[in-house]
Amino acid sequence: MKAFRQVARSVREFGRELARGSGLANLEPPPLGLALGGGFARGIAHIGVLKVLEEAKIPVCFVAGTSVGSLIGAAYCGGLSAAELEQIAFQARSHHIARWTFSKLGLASNQRMAVFLHRILKQKTFEDLKIPLAIAATDFTSGEGVSFRSGPLIDAVRASCAYPGMFLPVEIDGRLLVDGMLSYPVPSVPVREMGARRVLSIHLKGGLNRSGPRHVFDVIGQSFSIALEHSAKVWRRASDLVVEPDVTGFEYDDFARAGEMIRAGEVAMRQALPQVQSWFATKPVLRTKQLLPSAVGLATESKAV
Repeated sequence: MKAFRQVARSVREFGRELARGSGLANLEPPPLGLALGGGFARGIAHIGVLKVLEEAKIPVCFVAGTSVGSLIGAAYCGGLSAAELEQIAFQARSHHIARWTFSKLGLASNQRMAVFLHRILKQKTFEDLKIPLAIAATDFTSGEGVSFRSGPLIDAVRASCAYPGMFLPVEIDGRLLVDGMLSYPVPSVPVREMGARRVLSIHLKGGLNRSGPRHVFDVIGQSFSIALEHSAKVWRRASDLVVEPDVTGFEYDDFARAGEMIRAGEVAMRQALPQVQSWFATKPVLRTKQLLPSAVGLATESKAV
């Protein structure tokens, strides 16, 4: 009987060993976080990235979005597929987002975005989303980064898209908020804080405008690009992989070229796909060499008894 108890104890220890880090636990994929950067109409390239991830059946556990990345993220986390987002992108135009104004705080209001979002979003609050989402904005008064993760979605997206100088700031709970690109150009830090163990960051790299500004929007955009180049170390350090669709040559309002930008996102993501897939190709090594011989030996001993 003593030998049988020893066999049972060895089998239980063997089972626990299988479930440890080198065994069954390694079969679970690491929680993947997707950080979608800003870029106004250029953000349509994010849809191409999502198409490739969907086709490859890569599970996205968390999403964080800045500026246009927050809009794409809210729609995707709410249940819209990449194909549905593609159809919306083909129809979207600047007048769905902006309305000119004479305010001293900006050239346009993005209040029309609220109507657009009401129409396309399947879910209207963070709590109802199918995938957890963080939306990045910037507190204009303090300069602090703000990460929305609860409550209504639409005003949070509007705040994240409130490009300074172009759009009016958005007030939420007494705070005056502007574009998340000022604090989180690519929100890899917020998505890491949500619990992602692997962070895939999408940076819309358009390059600097070497031909000189044509109007005030080029001046604002070029200033942003220069500033963001100097702040890239922080968000890159929080990323496991950075994918950079080539959106050079696309203007901030190039909605009519949606198809080309989606293809740019697809091309960049397909090139990076093998590395992402390697995160999920775990090969568990079971530590059985020390346990099995003792268990076999005890079983032999019990037979002799």
